[in-house]
Amino acid sequence: MSRRQFIQAGIALAAADTVRAADASPRTNAVPSTPGATVSLPPRKGPAVWLDLDQAQLDAAYTQSVFAPNMQQVINRWGNASTIALAHLEAPRRVRYGDSSTEMLDVYRTTRSDAPIALFIHGGAWRSGTAREYAFVAEMFVNAGVHCVIPDFSWVQDAGGNLMSVASQVRRAVAWTWRNATSFGGDPNRLHVMGQSSGAHLAGVVAITDWTRDYAMPAAPIRGALLASGMYEMKPVRLSVRSSYVNFDDASEDALSPQRHLERITAPIVLACGDQETPEFQRQSRDFAAALRTAGKPVEQIQAAGYNHFELMETLGSPYGILGRAALAQMGLVKG
Repeated sequence: MSRRQFIQAGIALAAADTVRAADASPRTNAVPSTPGATVSLPPRKGPAVWLDLDQAQLDAAYTQSVFAPNMQQVINRWGNASTIALAHLEAPRRVRYGDSSTEMLDVYRTTRSDAPIALFIHGGAWRSGTAREYAFVAEMFVNAGVHCVIPDFSWVQDAGGNLMSVASQVRRAVAWTWRNATSFGGDPNRLHVMGQSSGAHLAGVVAITDWTRDYAMPAAPIRGALLASGMYEMKPVRLSVRSSYVNFDDASEDALSPQRHLERITAPIVLACGDQETPEFQRQSRDFAAALRTAGKPVEQIQAAGYNHFELMETLGSPYGILGRAALAQMGLVKG
């Protein structure tokens, strides 16, 4: 079966897909599948559900495995890289940030004192992934003189489909990190939040938090945010296959859509996605960047040529990778 046939077959079966998925980026009428080649979405066969996508196309656009046939291979590479990183890093400090057994985070310390902090929120479609699996990200930051904090949080299916409660956990992890930064040698005034896929969505929700009202913190505790391959408007997500495990309603759709609350954003944002990602994930990134510019918010947009959703994530593990360089540049540690 050719890659084109694989993608088209996957689109037809997307609604029944149960493979581990993460997130993606915006939509165009044609979706690149390999550098220099173009694979078009099949003609719409059913009624339009979102923009000009019918239900099967929309479901496919929020199912990563359809557009990244090498998904599991790349995820396996992450695991191997993290195993190697854990062999070289000092064991992370494992800390509870909330009341439940899930609400724990890993603190990887660098040797510098008063060092900046990178808090990374992992992806996994809100329903998979653990902090330990992303040690390869921590190694990059630690070696660059940055403390790295990676929280665990409930998978949405274990929270009864309540994505609001998952977002609340992540916010509490950020609040803990800011309040306790000096306990591990971090500078609370240099806290940056980063996320990929559904983690980028949650990092976007962090960026619209009212920290003073809800956490008795300064209004702008976050100095910057790097959002890679995320979702920032929940309407199409609610209409997609992801609503089979996330219980959206009008209130949560609004509260969990960073693009609707631009006035709350105080930190510069870097938005990144690959040009091999799903059409909806590419559109999500483009539209959010455009909305931020219109609102006068500082934003940098990165379109990574030749990368799919999972391949782009790998680049956060290297200071010379697209995401690694962007993260360190935002923190003022390298030139962009």
